[in-house]
Amino acid sequence: MSTQTVLPIDRSSLVELSKSRQEPEWLTSLRGEALELAGSLELPALEKTRIDRWNLSSFGTYKASAPMANLGELPETARQLLPAEGQLDNLLVQRNSGVVYNSLAESLKAQGVVFSSLEEAVRTHGDLVQKHLFSVVKKDENRLTALHSALWSGGVFLYVPKNVNVEVPLQALFLTDDAEASFSPHVLIVAEQHASVTYVDNFVSEGSLNGLVQNGVVEVVVGAGAKVTFASVHNLNNTVTDLTYRRAVVENDGSIEWVIGEMHYGNAMSDTSSVLKGNGSTSDAKVICVGTNDQKLNITTRAVHFGKSSDSQMITRAVMRDEATAIINGITKIEKGATKANGEQTEKVLMLSPKSRGDANPILLIDEDDVTAGHAASVGQVNPEQVYYLMSRGISKAEAERLIIYGFLAPVVSDIPLEQVASQLQLLVERKLGQ
Repeated sequence: MSTQTVLPIDRSSLVELSKSRQEPEWLTSLRGEALELAGSLELPALEKTRIDRWNLSSFGTYKASAPMANLGELPETARQLLPAEGQLDNLLVQRNSGVVYNSLAESLKAQGVVFSSLEEAVRTHGDLVQKHLFSVVKKDENRLTALHSALWSGGVFLYVPKNVNVEVPLQALFLTDDAEASFSPHVLIVAEQHASVTYVDNFVSEGSLNGLVQNGVVEVVVGAGAKVTFASVHNLNNTVTDLTYRRAVVENDGSIEWVIGEMHYGNAMSDTSSVLKGNGSTSDAKVICVGTNDQKLNITTRAVHFGKSSDSQMITRAVMRDEATAIINGITKIEKGATKANGEQTEKVLMLSPKSRGDANPILLIDEDDVTAGHAASVGQVNPEQVYYLMSRGISKAEAERLIIYGFLAPVVSDIPLEQVASQLQLLVERKLGQ
């Protein structure tokens, strides 16, 4: 039975806001249509998680953000995540509702690369954005995607033309530190045929944000023979509810690599998916998740195979302590006609407290005979025999448990291709487990 949905803004105010931001008519109409959908669509049905019981009412209101000439004005937690001085050429910073800093090396501009706020790209590259925006994650999928389609602001547009190889990572920092300001960035990445790029972003928060909801969406379009590496670390505090859909569509012989660190401190839902549309397309997803206190996490990694000889690999490691709860879902779907496809997945959860809970749900949905697929899943506590063995070698109990935990996470951390992200995840794991 559906209940009446109280929307954070009415349509006339939304349209007026869109016009004040000088958005084109097609986007104003899209926002209005999405808001109407949000009033009738249901929340997503998550495996073993009642998201309707979460606080999902505080979306904030749009506040224009002034450009920032000096990044030293950012809080210390955000400044720590910035590249070294002199390496700020390929960086975008969003603070609350809007982008406040954006730079791109002239050498990349000369090759036709675009790296800007999505709001700006709507005006400067309108036809290109209109072609791809909400083509991967549809506005009518559920109430969250509809609300995001209506309310997103700031965000990133990254476009890499055909045959262009971007050798340096492009980085974005998303900061929320105003409880009244909306914070729902949209990331749209388009890599044309035989292009390659690495994109890294960080989500951080500062101060008490009174239950603010981060409702974000990532869309990645991977052209034939293109390669995209997407790395993201979410480290928002316990006064934020973190909701994120990430999805890539991959054409013939294209490749998407996901590196995801779910280091959030409040309730979180994330869905990271690859649609392997083309023949020979590939996906590799590595996810680390650490839960503390009484937070509730629902983490899904998904691969849908349409292309022949497509390949997907996914590995998730989650560590739960205190009274934290995690539902870890791995879904491999091989459609009819995707012959010679291969899908492998592993989900493992380690619980450090008798009150913590973790569920690992490996799901294989196979509609084609000529394929290979496999899964492995486990849920358990720290092995006392391993702790005893290490203690017998003169190691303290606390240090023994620490070594076992890091050994549990090592198959993901050690395989992360980006040293910067691997080091950051290691630091955040130590911080969360050292409380």
